[in-house]
Amino acid sequence: MSKFQFDLHKTDGRARTGTIHTPRGEIRTPAFMPVGTAATVKAMLPESVRATGADILLGNTYHLMLRPTAERIDRLGGLHRFMNWERPILTDSGGFQVMSLAGLRKLTEHGVTFKSHIDGSKHELTPERSMEIQRLLGSDIVMCFDECPALPADKNRIAESMELSMRWAKRSREAFGDRPGHALFGIQQGGLEEDLRGQSAQALQDIGFEGYAVGGLAVGEGQEAMFGCLDYAPEQLPVDKPRYLMGVGKPDDIVGAVKRGIDMMDCVLPSRSGRTGQCFTRHGVVNIKNARHSDDPRPLDAACTCPACSNYSRAYLHHVFRAQEMISGMLLTWHNLHYFQELMSDMRAAIAAGTFAQFEAKFHADRAQGDIEPL
Repeated sequence: MSKFQFDLHKTDGRARTGTIHTPRGEIRTPAFMPVGTAATVKAMLPESVRATGADILLGNTYHLMLRPTAERIDRLGGLHRFMNWERPILTDSGGFQVMSLAGLRKLTEHGVTFKSHIDGSKHELTPERSMEIQRLLGSDIVMCFDECPALPADKNRIAESMELSMRWAKRSREAFGDRPGHALFGIQQGGLEEDLRGQSAQALQDIGFEGYAVGGLAVGEGQEAMFGCLDYAPEQLPVDKPRYLMGVGKPDDIVGAVKRGIDMMDCVLPSRSGRTGQCFTRHGVVNIKNARHSDDPRPLDAACTCPACSNYSRAYLHHVFRAQEMISGMLLTWHNLHYFQELMSDMRAAIAAGTFAQFEAKFHADRAQGDIEPL
């Protein structure tokens, strides 16, 4: 397929399953996108990421523009070739990282000037520059440049930020131009204010995008507030376009988001947790560094088919984590990514079968049981 297209196959309540078609392959939704911040999913080979079931990866505009630079990646054949991932890639706009990572930053109508967290060098990001960087990277799904205020913030501040983001969305659309096979997603803002979210959604639809993201959540507001917003925000966006919840999240966040009509998510959690000894299983989170695992010959999760669970004991995983061996991060990250992708696959099957409510009940019941008893 030479163009970008979204086919919605089935809904169950507000949960949806479908396929995003791109020239580089299909993305099955609901989709979880592993984060490859600096052109790598930490501790994983690209082929291993694919083996977990991932259809698409996320790359990071802010990090890649600073090092090794978008211009260098372009000279070397683009991001897909550079990192040996031939399937679709989504790149974020850099806006969130500028807010959270950059040194002294100055925000104007034109854009943001900031100091690199790596070497203190000065840079500017504007909607036009963000589009240029993402074009040089060659990403399949490009995010428009926005401003993401930290919550909580007062309504006037959130409204000003949302309106600025909508003006930047229009400039992003104009700068993106005509790029067949590539998609530009608009980002809905408005904090936890339903009326502002509605205004943002309308402004984005007036501009017109290939997909729409719910932005400005998972920034410290808590799950209850996030779900409260997701009870209406996805419904404000077009039915026939993909809906992407940025930066989410924990397994129960993901299930709750899909239940409320979200199609795509990304988060560093499975890889970051893998490196710190946290393992996601059907029965909740297992902390492999705990001493209770040191003599346990059983697998992390007997029902899991990932290499960590198929070939190694809890005792071994505990040992290599305590010894700070590299294989620890590799195995635990693989396990976590496998678990996240299996969760998505199970949800796609449940929505297709019309049994999402039963799936959700079992998901929560299994987690409530907790980990297996120590030996």
